[in-house]
Formats: sequence, structure tokens, C-alpha cells
Amino acid sequence: MKQVKDHFEEEAEIFDELIKTLIPFYDDMVESLILALPFHRGKKIKVLDLGCGTGNISKGVKERFSNAQITCVDMAENMIQIAKSKLAPYSDIEFKVADFRDLNFQEDYDAVISSLALHHLRPEEQESFYHRIKGFLKEGGVFYNADNITGTSSHLNQIYIDKWVDFILETHTQEEVEKIWLPKHREEDSPSPLRSHIQWMEEAGFRDVDVVWKHYYFGVYGGKK
Repeated sequence: MKQVKDHFEEEAEIFDELIKTLIPFYDDMVESLILALPFHRGKKIKVLDLGCGTGNISKGVKERFSNAQITCVDMAENMIQIAKSKLAPYSDIEFKVADFRDLNFQEDYDAVISSLALHHLRPEEQESFYHRIKGFLKEGGVFYNADNITGTSSHLNQIYIDKWVDFILETHTQEEVEKIWLPKHREEDSPSPLRSHIQWMEEAGFRDVDVVWKHYYFGVYGGKK
């Protein structure tokens, strides 16, 4: 994970511009996660944002749920600094520079959210981490994740990757894709099939697990404790 941390420390300043050239329909993906949160807009809720990055999803949560109290966690200090600046107009936000694998919260949150973070864990860590996420939630609380996902077959997975590369090539050169983005993806990322995530969540005891949004190599899914 140190390699991932160093990468995000370096890219923090350009993350918001860069991410929209690397993730198709990024804004739609973020919006779908926020819309999935099943709370009255005026309710005071506690939210944990794992791998908050520059605070894009937390900002969207505060815009929709003005009384939300949010804990933003990211391992990259530079990302946290940008998130602090972006979220400065909002109250009730706490920031933690930490590896979310080391967190120890107890059944306190109405919602746990994450975006483009869990795929940095190894598949066996992803599977076991759902049990920990469940432990962060109150009874009836929800977890939703927007992330990189793979296909259930090599054929589908190659289609996903090809579609992703086609999107990146709209704003990046072939050389950048071959020498920067695909090598980084292979070295730092361990995405799992969406089907596996659903199974792992259900085995961890989550209910109403469903897919909210999907576009080839990326998806949003979640469920209720």
C-alpha cells in the first residue's frame, strides 16, 4: 500500500482534473452513490468516508444531507489537505490521515461510503473487510461503494478493459496508456468481480445488497446492516 500512498501524495493537486479523464461518467457514479443513501435530507446522520481522496463524495453528501456529520479518512496527507480546503464551507467534518485497514470504530455510523479505494486491497482483504465495515455501522446502517470491478469471465473482463482504455485515449496518448496508466493499474490495483463483492457482503450479513450503477469496469453497489 506504500506505493499506492506515494502515488496519491504525488497526484493530489491534479486529482480532480485527472480523475474525470480516467473514470468514465465519474460524476454520474458519484451521484448514484449519494442518491442511494436512504435518509431524509434533513436528518442528522453520521457518515464515514473511507479513502475520501479530495473529498468529492463527502462534498456531495453535505450538499444533499446538510446535517450530516462526516469522518473523512485517507492515507495520503496531501489528499486530506485538499479535502479540508474543499469542505471548508461545511461544518461537522472530521479528517483523519490513516490507512483505513487500521481503523477501529464501533457501531457508530449511519452510513459508510467509499470510492475507488477498496480495489487497492488484495481480494482476500476485500472479502474480510466487509465484516469490519459492518462493525462500523449502527443496526440498519448502510454501506455503499463506487469502485473498479472486473468481469466474471476473461472475455467480459477484456471488454471492460478495452472500453476503459478507449475512454482514456480520448484525453491521453497511446504512450501514456501503455507506459503509465496500465502499468500503474497492474501494479497497484486488485479489482474483483462485482458478483464476488455481492456474495462477500451477503456472507458478512448485509441485507438488500444491490447494484446501483454500472459501466463496464466500474460500478456502485451496497447494502444494509
